[in-house]
Amino acid sequence: MFNLIQFLTYFRIISAPIIFLLIVVLHSYGWALTLFIFASSTDYWDGYLARKYNFESVLGEVLDPIADKILITFLIIALILELSSVFVGFVGGMILIREFWVAALRDFNARQGRSEATMVTSLAKIKTTIQFIAFSGFLLGLFLQNALITFLANFFLFLALIITIQTGLSYTMATFKK
Repeated sequence: MFNLIQFLTYFRIISAPIIFLLIVVLHSYGWALTLFIFASSTDYWDGYLARKYNFESVLGEVLDPIADKILITFLIIALILELSSVFVGFVGGMILIREFWVAALRDFNARQGRSEATMVTSLAKIKTTIQFIAFSGFLLGLFLQNALITFLANFFLFLALIITIQTGLSYTMATFKK
């Protein structure tokens, strides 16, 4: 079971550049969407199985959020290139800034023995889910060539940005409060 849990996390990392190539080089949006849905679902399953079978590990706690960041980074870059969208570029950039900032806060807190300040919150899990819905929407819109779906994906991406900023601020305040 431990190997399956690790595989699920590694799969998210490995699938990220493949999804990028499917979008930008091959324009295979249906395959990219399918792979993205499967890869993003591993975010839930690796954590669930690790908790259920008591296989939680420090490596897993470190790799899981990194795997998410790798997946969304490749996807944001691919969508910026494919959609030529200033909106996706700006919002995606803001999301990535928060992701790297929170990673730095987690590292800082770990070195200070205060990891609880940046433990993953329920709102952060909701943020990740909304990001995944937005990215799936963009891929579905590209696959179906449907502007309404793409518009809705923009809405979800903006919603994800609001929650992203909120969770980033919460982690920052928890880190620096005296």
